[in-house]
Amino acid sequence: MIQKIGLIAAIILPLWNIPLIVRIIKRRSSEDISMFWALGVWICLLLIAPSGFTSKDIVWRTYNVVNFVFFSAVTAIVLLYRKAK
Repeated sequence: MIQKIGLIAAIILPLWNIPLIVRIIKRRSSEDISMFWALGVWICLLLIAPSGFTSKDIVWRTYNVVNFVFFSAVTAIVLLYRKAK
């Protein structure tokens, strides 16, 4: 039961990135999102990824895959919608 709850949470938690992506696209701007924050989080996820991708723990592995995919999208959108100053 705990494993199932953890697995569901591992899938749902990264989905909270979707409203952020949608908001940036609607406004056509990511000026309110720190580029350093987005890249910093993405680099940390990249460094954690090998541990998550090779883990035998299904919850940790699932979370890493789903979160890496969705936060990679956030980072790409933040960089794409960053207006040159």
